[in-house]
Amino acid sequence: MRRIDAIGIGFGIFVVGGLAYVLLNLVGIDSSKAGIWSQVLLFIGLIGWLFTYAFRAVGKKMTYHKQREQYEEAYLQKRLEELTPEELAKIQAEIEQEQSQV
Repeated sequence: MRRIDAIGIGFGIFVVGGLAYVLLNLVGIDSSKAGIWSQVLLFIGLIGWLFTYAFRAVGKKMTYHKQREQYEEAYLQKRLEELTPEELAKIQAEIEQEQSQV
């Protein structure tokens, strides 16, 4: 996420809070209660976002984890392509030997 994206999201949340306050005032709720309820709505939204963030972090579905997996896969693929046929055959024989022992 770029810095401008974070600023835009923060501004958007600020606007949504203001709109919630105005809408609650238009419905007939007095100013102090409308302010409290708009804050409650924003707090519930923040807690919801926090839970989704935690689930993505624990489940390793974050952008960092995906990029790291792609890098490791590309690195191993490059190393595999650099092996000579003799080295590759030797590694395959070692793997088969380990599998037969297990």
